Amino acid sequence: MILVNTDYITGKEFEMLGLVRGSTIQSKNLGRDITQGFKSIVGGELKSYTDMMNNARALATKRMAEEAESMGADAVVNIRYASSSVMQGAAEVMAYGTAVKFK
Repeated sequence: MILVNTDYITGKEFEMLGLVRGSTIQSKNLGRDITQGFKSIVGGELKSYTDMMNNARALATKRMAEEAESMGADAVVNIRYASSSVMQGAAEVMAYGTAVKFK
C-alpha cells in the first residue's frame, strides 16, 4: 500500500475509489498526567504525551490503510491528519485520504 500526502504518484494513472479514514481516541493516564504536570512547570517536551500522539497517529494511519485495502485500493493519496479534543483528557486523531486503484 502506497501512502502519500500529494494528490498524485509520479508515473501512475489511477481511478479514485473514494474517501477512507481511520481514527482513534486516546485518553490521558492519571499517573502520566501528574508527572507531565510537574514537567510543564519547568518546561520542555512532554515526552510521554509526544509518544501517545505518535502512537495515535500510527494507529489512525493503519486503520485508514486497512479501509483502503478492503476497497481494493493500491494507494491512498492526499493524506491529511486532524485532531480534536473529545472531552476533558481525551483527544481524537483522524487520518483521511483518497483511496485509488492503479490503471
